[in-house]
Amino acid sequence: MENKMLRFMLCVGLGCALLPAVAWASGGSSLPPPSFPSSSGSNPPEPPRKSPAEEAIEHYNAGIQHRDKALRLQKEAAEAATEKDRGKLENKSRKEFERAISEYRQATQLNTSFYQAFSDLGYCLRKTEDYTGALEAYNRALSLAAAYSPAIEYRAEAYLALDQLEDAKKAYLQLFPNDRSHADELLTAMKGWVAKRQGDPGKLTPEMVQSFSTWVQEREELAKQTPSVSELRTRKW
Repeated sequence: MENKMLRFMLCVGLGCALLPAVAWASGGSSLPPPSFPSSSGSNPPEPPRKSPAEEAIEHYNAGIQHRDKALRLQKEAAEAATEKDRGKLENKSRKEFERAISEYRQATQLNTSFYQAFSDLGYCLRKTEDYTGALEAYNRALSLAAAYSPAIEYRAEAYLALDQLEDAKKAYLQLFPNDRSHADELLTAMKGWVAKRQGDPGKLTPEMVQSFSTWVQEREELAKQTPSVSELRTRKW
């Protein structure tokens, strides 16, 4: 009896001693915890809700996509072979601008300090010839970020469309020492305005158009003679 009990204890002891060795031989790598079906049958937890600022950025990015598509369609319209094709492309372009406007509006409602969205909203409103709405959006952007060059430049283009020449001049003079790329962009728009108004002065007198044309020519000459800030930084004296 004692021998049987001794043999039983030895077997148990040997078996226990072998268990760690078997585990080590199997690789010893940890396994993910087992998953068990939920007894309550509930759905997995929902992802955390996005903040209004995060949602605003999503709407802003969607607006950019519609805006860029509108600009591509606008370019295609300008190069269209027939008047019919041009009309179709211009209509599609306008619809994309309107979709962009909707996205930008939602972005600004979710984040009332989103000055970039206000500026791009103004841009698309201007492209749909809603100049009053465009100026309101640009003014809001600049009330939040007074030195934001895109809003200064694009607002000036809205001024040009409304023949508010003195306001456009002030914008150029503000941009010229601080952001030459946007100043040059505005000067190009001014030259386009002059070319258009020389053929059709509208409510302006030919003398007013010529006076502005002279001012634009003078600024262009001065710009050629004045290096930009970036040029000064890279120039080797």
